[in-house]
Amino acid sequence: MTILDELTAEVRAFAIARDWLQFHTPKNLAMAIAGEAGELAAEFQWLTAEESVTEALNTEQLKAIRHEMADVLIYLLRLSDVLHVDLVDAVREKLAINEVRFPSA
Repeated sequence: MTILDELTAEVRAFAIARDWLQFHTPKNLAMAIAGEAGELAAEFQWLTAEESVTEALNTEQLKAIRHEMADVLIYLLRLSDVLHVDLVDAVREKLAINEVRFPSA
């Protein structure tokens, strides 16, 4: 079992324990990912490129960014679980496609 499999099982168990599976339709989960991605973007909204690097961010900013990143991943794991998509395979497939589309110099 991979770490993604373990995390997926943990997130699924969390949703089951709260009777949330009824709400975890692909549409709702995709919308939740978009919402959480927006919240992640909001953490950087008014920062310059220089202010957005790890060394320039304070502890609270890094914590908020970390939590928003986790929210995005949690919903992505739920969506992959609901749709039976192997994310590792999907990433490798997409990287192969991008290798052809964007060859290295």
